[in-house]
Amino acid sequence: MNNLVSIITANYNSEKFISQTIQSVLDQTYKNWEMIIVDDLSTDSSIPIINSYRKKDPRIKLHQLKENSGAAVARNKAISLATGNFIAFLDSDDLWLPKKLELQINFMVKNNYSLSYTSYEVINESGVLTNKTIVCKNKLDYNRMLHSNEIGCLTAVYNKDILGKVFMPEVRKRQDYGLWLKILRTEAYAYGLTEVLAQYRDRSASISNNKIEMLKWNWNLFKNVEKLSYFRATYYTLSCVINKLLK
Repeated sequence: MNNLVSIITANYNSEKFISQTIQSVLDQTYKNWEMIIVDDLSTDSSIPIINSYRKKDPRIKLHQLKENSGAAVARNKAISLATGNFIAFLDSDDLWLPKKLELQINFMVKNNYSLSYTSYEVINESGVLTNKTIVCKNKLDYNRMLHSNEIGCLTAVYNKDILGKVFMPEVRKRQDYGLWLKILRTEAYAYGLTEVLAQYRDRSASISNNKIEMLKWNWNLFKNVEKLSYFRATYYTLSCVINKLLK
């Protein structure tokens, strides 16, 4: 029997995109998965859309939070409900290419990797391909990751059988970055599969497009979650901004 993959999806008012996201999971060549969608008190029509898919496929599961709590709480709730051997992440507006899980799980099993990620391409808000592709590094360690978050959340998978369940720090932003750093404190490397296997939707309002917000939340992560000194937190925050501007 193939390893079960638990797909972690936080949803908040994603009625414009959630159908495409779910469909990209249904189109996977790797079939042994569960998709755990945790809704963060949406006020749009995304819940009826999700329920229409749930009725057709029991692998799609929905949990609704009782109050709006942010992506970290929603993702951690999904992780707590997960029953898979592997934990994968897919935001409610991003997409996977059909062979994503098949190739990545085989890559991890063959090499006994605990954390992996892939290259991805960027689409605009309407789903049209841009000319931007993020080609991942072959491997990353903790020190390298302090300079820049080079793991796209939509591409990341960790092996729960090796690591146990690892949860995100419950901060409002950059919680995925915090998770990779947490894992890399104990694991020597995360490993990249350089094939493009996902599509990141570039939305103008996202944290990644707001340099001032990114600076603030990165500093908070380094100082208050990673417990770095004031000097080191500032140094790595500036390094992240510079690396972002150079991309």
